[in-house]
Amino acid sequence: MISGCLDDAVTNESDEIEAKEDFWKSYSVVAPVDTGINPYHDHFQRNESLPQPFLEDFGVTLVCELTQIGTWEERVQADRETCWDLITYNDTVYFSGTRIIGAMGEEGWSETPILDDPDDGHGTAVTGAVIDANPDAVIFFLEGFDGVRRAAEHPMVDIITTSFGPIGSVPVPGIEDDTEYAVNEMGKLHTGACDNTGSTCVQDATGGPPWSIGIAGFQEDGDRGKVMHCSGTAPDIVADWTQNLPDHDSIDGYHDTSGTSFATPRTAGVLSLVIQELREQAGDMGSGGRNGSLIYSENTSITNYDIRRSMEKASYFPDASEYDPGANEGACQTGVPVSPIAPYTQTGWGVVDPTLTKTIIQDLNGSSPLSDKDFDCETYMDSIMAARVAYWS
Repeated sequence: MISGCLDDAVTNESDEIEAKEDFWKSYSVVAPVDTGINPYHDHFQRNESLPQPFLEDFGVTLVCELTQIGTWEERVQADRETCWDLITYNDTVYFSGTRIIGAMGEEGWSETPILDDPDDGHGTAVTGAVIDANPDAVIFFLEGFDGVRRAAEHPMVDIITTSFGPIGSVPVPGIEDDTEYAVNEMGKLHTGACDNTGSTCVQDATGGPPWSIGIAGFQEDGDRGKVMHCSGTAPDIVADWTQNLPDHDSIDGYHDTSGTSFATPRTAGVLSLVIQELREQAGDMGSGGRNGSLIYSENTSITNYDIRRSMEKASYFPDASEYDPGANEGACQTGVPVSPIAPYTQTGWGVVDPTLTKTIIQDLNGSSPLSDKDFDCETYMDSIMAARVAYWS
C-alpha cells in the first residue's frame, strides 16, 4: 500500500497495476456531487492507472494505492493510516488502479472523507450509473453537497451531475448559483435530478433552472414494459428509473435501485461518452470548457449548448404498445404508458439512453444532421423553458 505525494505514489505502483504514461487518449471528466464513494468495488477497478502528467494537471495532491485483499471492512481498516486518515479538505485524491479522483466538497461531511456513508451508499450507486453509460469516464467525485462549486471551478471538469434536493421540489434556494456559474461561465454541462414525486421540475433548484438539464424517471425494462413513473413533471428529458448498481459496503455486490437519482448520472455518462468520442475525432486531448467550447481543436468547436440541443433532438418517444399493464412495482411506481398524443407533456424532449450516442455524435460532427422535433413539441418545450427562465430570473 502506497500513498502520499504524487511523485512517490505513481512511480512505485505494484506490478499488477500499470501506469500508462506513454499513451493517453481523448477523455471526459464527470463530477458527481454526492454522499461518498466506494472505490474498492470491482465496478470501478481497472488494470491500469491514470498517467502521471494527467494527475499533475488535475491537481492531485495525494495518491492512495488501495488494499486489494480481504473484505470491504478489512480493506478500509488496512488503508486508514496510509490513505483515509491523511485526507484533508485541501487534498485532491487519486485512487490508483481506477479512474476515480475524489475531494471533500465540505469539511466534516463524514467521519471518513470521500468514502461512502456506511448507512447510505447513494453516491456509490450514482457513480456506478455514470460508469455503466461510459466505462472510460474519468470521475471527479465531490463528497458533500457544497462540492458543486468546487466542481464548477475545476477547469478540467466537463459535466456536473447532482441527485439531491428537497422532497416535493419545495421552492427553496439550493445549488442554482453554482450550477449557473458552471454552465454559463465555465462552459460545462449540468444534469440535475427532478423530484421522485409528480411535482413540477420548474421550481426545483437541482433540475429546474434553465441552464440545467432536468431529468425525470422512465422504466426502460421492467415487468410492465416501458412506462412513465410519478417523477418530475415537465422535465427536459427522462432516463432509466431502475438500475442494477454497485453496493457501497462490498467488493462485488450489486442491488436494484430506483429513482431520478440514478436516471440523472446515467444521462451524464451518455453525454460524457459523446464528448469523449467527438474529442477523439477532433484530436482534442483536453477537457473542460475552453474558449467557450467543450470540444475544441483547430477545425472543431462544439459548445455545451450544441451538445444539449443535439441530445434534445435525438431523444425518442416510446410507443404505447410497449406498455404492459401488469402488477404495480411498489410505492410511486404505478407507472403509465407514454401517450401517442402529445407524449412530450410526459417525457419532455423524450428518452435519453446509451443507444443514442452514435446519433448525437453524427449530428454534431455533421455526418448525419438531425432535424428539429415536430412543431407542437418544439412549441410546448419552448413554453416550459420560458416558464423556467421567468422563475429563475
